Amino acid sequence: MSQQSFDLPASESNQALLDNVHPHDWKNPKPAPCYNLVVIGGGPAGLVTAAGAAGLGAKVALIERSLLGGDCLNQGCVPSKCLIRSGRAIHDARQASPLGLRGATDLVPDFAAAMARLQRIRAELSDHDSARRFSEELGIDVFLGQGHFAGPDRLQVGEQVLTFKKAAICTGARAATPSISGLEETGFLTNETVFSLNELPPRLAILGAGPIGCEMAQAFARLGSQVTILEHRPRLLPREDQDAAAILQQTFAAEGIQLHFNVRTKQVEKQGTDHTITYEDNGHTRQLVVDQILVGVGRAPNIEGLDLEKADVEYHPKTGVKVNDRLQTSNSRIFAAGDVCSLYKFTHTADAQARIVIANAL
Repeated sequence: MSQQSFDLPASESNQALLDNVHPHDWKNPKPAPCYNLVVIGGGPAGLVTAAGAAGLGAKVALIERSLLGGDCLNQGCVPSKCLIRSGRAIHDARQASPLGLRGATDLVPDFAAAMARLQRIRAELSDHDSARRFSEELGIDVFLGQGHFAGPDRLQVGEQVLTFKKAAICTGARAATPSISGLEETGFLTNETVFSLNELPPRLAILGAGPIGCEMAQAFARLGSQVTILEHRPRLLPREDQDAAAILQQTFAAEGIQLHFNVRTKQVEKQGTDHTITYEDNGHTRQLVVDQILVGVGRAPNIEGLDLEKADVEYHPKTGVKVNDRLQTSNSRIFAAGDVCSLYKFTHTADAQARIVIANAL
């Protein structure tokens, strides 16, 4: 198949990652006459569904258009926790003078080294989600390319048609883009691009105070960025326990993170390397000048290009594929799991839902 380009800096670690999760020389197999289960989407939900079903003896196909491992390996859990660990290390060192460590307050973070470590660890872990492992060790037919439904019992990848008894939609979600004047033109980071930075932004604005925004705010602040969070609701982590969010808010304030709640971001402009954000705060118009903007205002389901109508699968553009308590769609042959259908867009939720799909689909 043709070489696909991915938004990853050129490095030995990133090449090792690609060799595992989307090898450029991968040849899709000849489809079986009929699969017990075809899984579309190779993130946490899709990988668990495919591996579990194959382990029970089912004939399984797995389709992935981008990188196997999905958000968790490539743009979520693994890289974020690596960056958080680097930030925590320097923070702990700076607080260690009562323990007898002198001179720690003068430590200088090396952002490039932290990112190189992130890339190395991600590449080392990627073999577990690799096309080779799922194909050779687990006996799954792995198809790399854009998959879409060609009927209520068929999926198509390129010119190849895969017929199934059951299917699972596990295509995940992506960063939602808020409707803010000038944002698209100015450019911004999301969880899909922030881990490709090779230079620390001196001034970072984060739109949104959910899990992604909070994790990145603290990590970048501890590594040396001047971080400002703009949130349209009245507190951090609106879906979490209020007492827990209050503790986090106190910690952020103590660590120098600027917090602005109940604000409405109206416009973004770029002048040279500066990004100017105009926002409304308690009836006053204010401006914030930063070097980078990270958007973390929620997630949007990956349903575009699936041709769900051809499979009689109902969906909503904002909430994703509609499922019942068995994670079954409006087509009784087809199930869904993970971020594409769930309100709770977390890896552990995707894993749990994948196990439900295995139990109900086979």
